[in-house]
Amino acid sequence: MLVVTGGGGFIGSVLAAELNDSGHADLVIVDRFGSGDKWRNIAKRDFAEIVPVEGLLAWLERFGAGVEAIFHLGAISATTETDADLIIANNLNYSIALWRWCAAAKKPLIYASSAATYGNGDAGFDDAGGIEAFKRLRPMNLYGWSKHAFDLWALRQAAAGFAPPLWVGLKFFNVFGPNEHHKGDMMSLVAKNYRRVAAGETIQLFKSHRPDYRDGEQLRDFVYVKDCVAAMLWLWRQGKDNGIYNLGTGEARSFLDLMNAVGAACGVAPKVEYIDMPPEIRPNYQYFTQAAMSRLRQAGYNAPFTPLEAAVNDFVTNHLAQSDPYL
Repeated sequence: MLVVTGGGGFIGSVLAAELNDSGHADLVIVDRFGSGDKWRNIAKRDFAEIVPVEGLLAWLERFGAGVEAIFHLGAISATTETDADLIIANNLNYSIALWRWCAAAKKPLIYASSAATYGNGDAGFDDAGGIEAFKRLRPMNLYGWSKHAFDLWALRQAAAGFAPPLWVGLKFFNVFGPNEHHKGDMMSLVAKNYRRVAAGETIQLFKSHRPDYRDGEQLRDFVYVKDCVAAMLWLWRQGKDNGIYNLGTGEARSFLDLMNAVGAACGVAPKVEYIDMPPEIRPNYQYFTQAAMSRLRQAGYNAPFTPLEAAVNDFVTNHLAQSDPYL
Protein backbone atom coordinates (compact mmCIF):
# COMPACT_ATOMS: atom_id res chain seq x y z
CA MET A 1 0.00 0.00 0.00
CA LEU A 2 1.01 3.59 -0.63
CA VAL A 3 -0.05 6.16 1.97
CA VAL A 4 -0.79 9.69 0.70
CA THR A 5 -1.43 12.25 3.41
CA GLY A 6 -3.28 15.24 2.03
CA GLY A 7 -4.48 12.76 -0.59
CA GLY A 8 -7.74 14.64 -1.02
CA GLY A 9 -5.97 17.97 -1.43
CA PHE A 10 -4.39 19.65 -4.42
CA ILE A 11 -1.01 18.03 -5.03
CA GLY A 12 -1.99 14.87 -3.16
CA SER A 13 -5.00 14.12 -5.34
CA VAL A 14 -3.02 14.71 -8.55
CA LEU A 15 -0.38 12.33 -7.19
CA ALA A 16 -3.13 9.78 -6.47
CA ALA A 17 -4.38 10.12 -10.06
CA GLU A 18 -0.91 9.48 -11.47
CA LEU A 19 -0.36 6.53 -9.14
CA ASN A 20 -3.67 5.06 -10.32
CA ASP A 21 -2.63 5.57 -13.94
CA SER A 22 0.63 3.72 -13.28
CA GLY A 23 -1.18 0.73 -11.81
CA HIS A 24 -1.43 1.49 -8.09
CA ALA A 25 -4.98 1.01 -6.80
CA ASP A 26 -3.83 0.22 -3.24
CA LEU A 27 -3.76 3.82 -2.03
CA VAL A 28 -4.48 4.89 1.52
CA ILE A 29 -5.87 8.43 1.41
CA VAL A 30 -5.36 10.45 4.59
CA ASP A 31 -7.23 13.75 4.77
CA ARG A 32 -10.10 15.83 6.12
CA PHE A 33 -12.95 16.48 3.69
CA GLY A 34 -15.51 18.54 5.60
CA SER A 35 -18.76 19.66 4.04
CA GLY A 36 -17.52 21.19 0.79
CA ASP A 37 -16.67 19.68 -2.59
CA LYS A 38 -13.15 18.57 -1.72
CA TRP A 39 -14.30 14.94 -2.03
CA ARG A 40 -14.57 15.49 -5.79
CA ASN A 41 -10.76 15.53 -5.98
CA ILE A 42 -10.76 11.78 -5.33
CA ALA A 43 -14.16 10.85 -6.77
CA LYS A 44 -12.51 9.10 -9.75
CA ARG A 45 -9.75 7.45 -7.77
CA ASP A 46 -9.19 3.81 -6.89
CA PHE A 47 -8.03 3.43 -3.30
CA ALA A 48 -7.90 0.86 -0.55
CA GLU A 49 -9.01 3.03 2.35
CA ILE A 50 -9.61 6.57 3.58
CA VAL A 51 -8.06 7.19 7.00
CA PRO A 52 -8.79 10.30 9.10
CA VAL A 53 -5.80 12.52 9.83
CA GLU A 54 -6.00 11.89 13.57
CA GLY A 55 -6.14 8.12 13.05
CA LEU A 56 -3.10 7.56 10.84
CA LEU A 57 -0.51 6.74 13.49
CA ALA A 58 -2.78 4.15 15.10
CA TRP A 59 -3.57 2.74 11.64
CA LEU A 60 0.16 2.44 10.90
CA GLU A 61 0.72 0.50 14.11
CA ARG A 62 -1.89 -2.04 12.98
CA PHE A 63 -1.33 -2.21 9.23
CA GLY A 64 2.02 -0.51 8.59
CA ALA A 65 3.80 -3.72 7.63
CA GLY A 66 1.96 -3.60 4.31
CA VAL A 67 2.99 -0.01 3.53
CA GLU A 68 5.48 0.46 0.71
CA ALA A 69 6.02 4.22 1.15
CA ILE A 70 4.46 7.35 2.65
CA PHE A 71 3.92 10.51 0.61
CA HIS A 72 3.35 13.17 3.24
CA LEU A 73 1.66 16.13 1.54
CA GLY A 74 -0.92 16.96 4.19
CA ALA A 75 -0.52 20.27 6.03
CA ILE A 76 -2.24 23.50 6.87
CA SER A 77 -1.01 25.35 3.80
CA ALA A 78 -2.60 28.77 4.35
CA THR A 79 0.19 31.35 4.52
CA THR A 80 -2.23 33.58 6.43
CA GLU A 81 -2.80 31.13 9.34
CA THR A 82 -1.86 32.74 12.68
CA ASP A 83 -2.61 29.97 15.20
CA ALA A 84 0.91 28.79 16.02
CA ASP A 85 -0.20 25.87 18.19
CA LEU A 86 -2.39 24.58 15.36
CA ILE A 87 0.43 24.90 12.83
CA ILE A 88 2.96 23.24 15.13
CA ALA A 89 0.63 20.30 15.78
CA ASN A 90 -0.32 19.75 12.13
CA ASN A 91 2.77 20.77 10.16
CA LEU A 92 5.68 20.10 12.49
CA ASN A 93 4.81 17.51 15.13
CA TYR A 94 2.75 15.35 12.74
CA SER A 95 5.68 15.29 10.31
CA ILE A 96 8.10 14.38 13.09
CA ALA A 97 5.85 11.48 14.11
CA LEU A 98 5.73 10.15 10.54
CA TRP A 99 9.50 10.46 10.15
CA ARG A 100 10.05 8.51 13.35
CA TRP A 101 7.64 5.79 12.24
CA CYS A 102 9.23 5.51 8.78
CA ALA A 103 12.75 5.42 10.25
CA ALA A 104 11.82 2.67 12.71
CA ALA A 105 9.79 0.69 10.16
CA LYS A 106 12.34 1.26 7.37
CA LYS A 107 9.82 2.76 4.96
CA PRO A 108 10.50 5.56 2.44
CA LEU A 109 9.15 9.04 3.26
CA ILE A 110 8.60 11.71 0.62
CA TYR A 111 7.31 14.92 2.15
CA ALA A 112 6.27 18.43 1.13
CA SER A 113 8.37 21.36 2.18
CA SER A 114 7.85 24.79 0.60
CA ALA A 115 9.59 27.66 -1.14
CA ALA A 116 8.10 29.77 1.67
CA THR A 117 11.08 28.56 3.69
CA TYR A 118 13.29 30.96 1.67
CA GLY A 119 11.59 34.06 3.04
CA ASN A 120 12.19 37.23 1.06
CA GLY A 121 14.90 35.56 -1.00
CA ASP A 122 17.81 37.58 0.39
CA ALA A 123 19.60 34.30 1.17
CA GLY A 124 18.87 32.96 -2.32
CA PHE A 125 16.82 29.96 -3.45
CA ASP A 126 19.52 27.30 -3.43
CA ASP A 127 18.73 23.83 -2.06
CA ALA A 128 22.30 22.52 -2.21
CA GLY A 129 23.93 24.16 0.81
CA GLY A 130 23.00 21.75 3.59
CA ILE A 131 22.05 22.48 7.17
CA GLU A 132 24.30 25.49 7.80
CA ALA A 133 23.00 27.26 4.68
CA PHE A 134 19.40 26.39 5.55
CA LYS A 135 19.84 27.79 9.07
CA ARG A 136 20.42 31.22 7.53
CA LEU A 137 16.96 31.25 5.92
CA ARG A 138 14.29 33.45 7.52
CA PRO A 139 10.73 32.50 6.50
CA MET A 140 8.31 35.41 6.60
CA ASN A 141 5.18 33.64 7.84
CA LEU A 142 4.15 30.93 10.27
CA TYR A 143 3.46 28.38 7.53
CA GLY A 144 6.91 28.88 6.01
CA TRP A 145 8.56 28.63 9.42
CA SER A 146 6.79 25.32 10.18
CA LYS A 147 8.13 23.81 6.97
CA HIS A 148 11.58 25.24 7.62
CA ALA A 149 11.61 23.90 11.18
CA PHE A 150 10.87 20.39 9.96
CA ASP A 151 13.51 20.61 7.21
CA LEU A 152 16.13 21.48 9.81
CA TRP A 153 14.89 18.75 12.17
CA ALA A 154 15.03 16.18 9.36
CA LEU A 155 18.55 17.19 8.36
CA ARG A 156 19.74 16.88 11.97
CA GLN A 157 18.10 13.47 12.35
CA ALA A 158 19.64 12.23 9.12
CA ALA A 159 23.06 13.48 10.19
CA ALA A 160 22.63 11.57 13.45
CA GLY A 161 21.83 8.38 11.53
CA PHE A 162 18.12 8.16 12.39
CA ALA A 163 16.28 8.42 9.08
CA PRO A 164 14.02 6.47 6.73
CA PRO A 165 15.93 4.37 4.16
CA LEU A 166 14.80 6.89 1.53
CA TRP A 167 13.73 10.39 2.50
CA VAL A 168 13.02 13.31 0.20
CA GLY A 169 11.76 16.79 1.08
CA LEU A 170 10.37 18.92 -1.74
CA LYS A 171 10.40 22.71 -1.64
CA PHE A 172 7.42 23.41 -3.88
CA PHE A 173 7.39 26.82 -5.53
CA ASN A 174 4.17 28.37 -6.97
CA VAL A 175 2.27 25.24 -7.95
CA PHE A 176 -0.91 25.49 -10.03
CA GLY A 177 -3.17 23.07 -11.86
CA PRO A 178 -6.29 20.90 -11.59
CA ASN A 179 -7.97 20.05 -8.27
CA GLU A 180 -7.36 23.43 -6.65
CA HIS A 181 -11.02 24.33 -6.23
CA HIS A 182 -11.25 23.62 -2.50
CA LYS A 183 -8.37 25.99 -1.65
CA GLY A 184 -10.41 29.21 -1.57
CA ASP A 185 -8.13 32.24 -1.23
CA MET A 186 -5.09 29.98 -1.60
CA MET A 187 -6.04 28.98 -5.17
CA SER A 188 -3.71 30.05 -7.95
CA LEU A 189 -4.57 33.18 -9.92
CA VAL A 190 -5.28 30.95 -12.91
CA ALA A 191 -8.05 29.11 -11.09
CA LYS A 192 -9.34 32.29 -9.45
CA ASN A 193 -9.50 34.41 -12.59
CA TYR A 194 -10.24 32.00 -15.44
CA ARG A 195 -14.00 32.64 -15.57
CA ARG A 196 -13.58 36.42 -15.42
CA VAL A 197 -10.98 36.43 -18.16
CA ALA A 198 -13.08 34.15 -20.36
CA ALA A 199 -16.12 36.41 -19.86
CA GLY A 200 -14.17 39.55 -20.73
CA GLU A 201 -14.45 40.93 -17.20
CA THR A 202 -11.75 42.97 -15.51
CA ILE A 203 -9.41 41.11 -13.18
CA GLN A 204 -7.31 42.59 -10.40
CA LEU A 205 -3.60 42.32 -9.71
CA PHE A 206 -1.61 43.94 -6.95
CA LYS A 207 0.26 47.15 -7.63
CA SER A 208 3.95 47.06 -6.92
CA HIS A 209 5.05 48.99 -3.85
CA ARG A 210 8.71 48.84 -4.82
CA PRO A 211 10.28 51.14 -7.42
CA ASP A 212 12.30 48.31 -8.98
CA TYR A 213 9.17 46.37 -9.99
CA ARG A 214 6.39 47.67 -12.22
CA ASP A 215 2.76 46.82 -11.47
CA GLY A 216 2.07 43.20 -12.36
CA GLU A 217 5.75 42.48 -12.90
CA GLN A 218 6.30 40.81 -9.52
CA LEU A 219 7.97 37.50 -10.34
CA ARG A 220 7.29 33.93 -9.25
CA ASP A 221 8.49 30.48 -10.27
CA PHE A 222 5.16 29.05 -11.45
CA VAL A 223 5.27 25.26 -11.81
CA TYR A 224 2.58 22.92 -13.13
CA VAL A 225 1.33 20.35 -10.64
CA LYS A 226 1.63 17.50 -13.16
CA ASP A 227 5.37 18.24 -13.47
CA CYS A 228 5.71 18.27 -9.68
CA VAL A 229 4.13 14.84 -9.43
CA ALA A 230 6.36 13.45 -12.18
CA ALA A 231 9.50 14.63 -10.37
CA MET A 232 8.25 13.36 -7.02
CA LEU A 233 7.57 9.89 -8.40
CA TRP A 234 10.95 9.80 -10.12
CA LEU A 235 12.76 10.56 -6.87
CA TRP A 236 10.81 7.81 -5.13
CA ARG A 237 11.31 5.22 -7.86
CA GLN A 238 15.02 5.77 -8.30
CA GLY A 239 15.24 5.42 -4.55
CA LYS A 240 18.75 6.60 -3.68
CA ASP A 241 19.18 10.37 -3.47
CA ASN A 242 18.09 11.44 0.01
CA GLY A 243 17.71 15.08 0.88
CA ILE A 244 15.78 18.26 0.21
CA TYR A 245 15.12 19.43 -3.34
CA ASN A 246 13.61 22.52 -4.93
CA LEU A 247 10.64 21.86 -7.17
CA GLY A 248 10.05 24.73 -9.56
CA THR A 249 10.90 25.38 -13.20
CA GLY A 250 14.00 27.46 -12.56
CA GLU A 251 12.46 30.39 -14.45
CA ALA A 252 10.70 33.32 -12.80
CA ARG A 253 7.73 34.78 -14.67
CA SER A 254 5.49 37.72 -13.88
CA PHE A 255 1.89 37.68 -12.73
CA LEU A 256 1.05 39.60 -15.88
CA ASP A 257 2.64 36.80 -17.94
CA LEU A 258 0.45 34.34 -16.06
CA MET A 259 -2.75 36.28 -16.80
CA ASN A 260 -1.77 36.81 -20.44
CA ALA A 261 -1.37 33.03 -20.70
CA VAL A 262 -4.90 32.60 -19.34
CA GLY A 263 -6.14 35.10 -21.91
CA ALA A 264 -4.35 33.28 -24.72
CA ALA A 265 -5.92 29.99 -23.64
CA CYS A 266 -9.35 31.68 -23.67
CA GLY A 267 -8.78 33.54 -26.92
CA VAL A 268 -9.19 36.98 -25.35
CA ALA A 269 -6.92 39.75 -24.11
CA PRO A 270 -7.23 39.99 -20.32
CA LYS A 271 -8.40 43.30 -18.85
CA VAL A 272 -6.25 44.07 -15.81
CA GLU A 273 -6.84 46.62 -13.06
CA TYR A 274 -4.08 47.21 -10.51
CA ILE A 275 -5.11 47.63 -6.89
CA ASP A 276 -3.19 48.51 -3.76
CA MET A 277 -1.71 45.60 -1.87
CA PRO A 278 -3.31 45.31 1.59
CA PRO A 279 -0.98 46.97 4.11
CA GLU A 280 -1.00 43.91 6.36
CA ILE A 281 0.67 41.69 3.73
CA ARG A 282 3.16 44.20 2.31
CA PRO A 283 5.94 43.48 4.84
CA ASN A 284 5.88 39.74 4.02
CA TYR A 285 5.28 39.92 0.28
CA GLN A 286 7.73 38.12 -2.02
CA TYR A 287 8.57 40.10 -5.16
CA PHE A 288 10.78 37.38 -6.65
CA THR A 289 11.11 33.61 -6.39
CA GLN A 290 13.12 31.35 -8.67
CA ALA A 291 14.15 27.81 -7.85
CA ALA A 292 17.75 26.74 -8.27
CA MET A 293 17.21 23.41 -10.04
CA SER A 294 20.76 22.12 -10.48
CA ARG A 295 20.56 19.72 -7.54
CA LEU A 296 17.60 17.81 -8.99
CA ARG A 297 19.22 17.79 -12.42
CA GLN A 298 22.49 16.51 -10.98
CA ALA A 299 20.56 13.67 -9.32
CA GLY A 300 19.66 12.59 -12.86
CA TYR A 301 16.17 14.01 -13.39
CA ASN A 302 16.20 15.26 -16.98
CA ALA A 303 12.50 15.57 -17.88
CA PRO A 304 11.54 19.05 -19.12
CA PHE A 305 9.18 21.29 -17.16
CA THR A 306 6.14 22.44 -19.10
CA PRO A 307 6.52 26.07 -20.26
CA LEU A 308 4.13 28.47 -18.53
CA GLU A 309 1.93 29.14 -21.55
CA ALA A 310 1.57 25.43 -22.39
CA ALA A 311 0.82 24.51 -18.78
CA VAL A 312 -1.82 27.22 -18.42
CA ASN A 313 -3.36 26.17 -21.75
CA ASP A 314 -3.62 22.56 -20.57
CA PHE A 315 -5.13 23.62 -17.24
CA VAL A 316 -7.69 25.89 -18.89
CA THR A 317 -8.56 23.77 -21.93
CA ASN A 318 -8.60 20.30 -20.41
CA HIS A 319 -9.85 21.15 -16.93
CA LEU A 320 -11.24 24.61 -16.11
CA ALA A 321 -13.23 24.89 -19.36
CA GLN A 322 -14.74 21.42 -18.97
CA SER A 323 -18.06 20.67 -17.26
CA ASP A 324 -16.09 18.34 -14.99
CA PRO A 325 -12.81 20.14 -14.23
CA TYR A 326 -11.47 17.50 -11.84
CA LEU A 327 -8.58 15.23 -12.69
